[in-house]
Amino acid sequence: MSKIESKTGIINASDERIYTFLSDFKNFHNLIPADKVKNWIADEDSCSFTLDGIGDASLKIIEKNPFSMIKITSGGKTPVNFFLWIQIKKIEDEKSGIRVVIEPDVNQMMMMMVKGPLQNFVDMLIDQVGKIKFN
Repeated sequence: MSKIESKTGIINASDERIYTFLSDFKNFHNLIPADKVKNWIADEDSCSFTLDGIGDASLKIIEKNPFSMIKITSGGKTPVNFFLWIQIKKIEDEKSGIRVVIEPDVNQMMMMMVKGPLQNFVDMLIDQVGKIKFN
């Protein structure tokens, strides 16, 4: 499987605040543009939704390492299985680096088709996290 890595974002917040926010799917509706997602349902460790043009999808958090990593996998309704890691690294007390890595379970031919949209997706997540006010 191939991995797609986001750009590294620098967020003006502690690693603890970023982790606390991102380790709860109830907060993710703030990261995904409302015009792209419908039927959002979430609890702390799982969510389901409908993506325009793709259909129903679900996600679940399968591993958490406090203040440094959150591992997410696709759920039963998602058309493509994948793993997604959110990596957080403390730079200073109120500055942290963040990166998203996604590993889709697709063949090489399909990977060529999905690589661009998935790269845009992980970079968009970094941009959206950068807009959150973590005060």
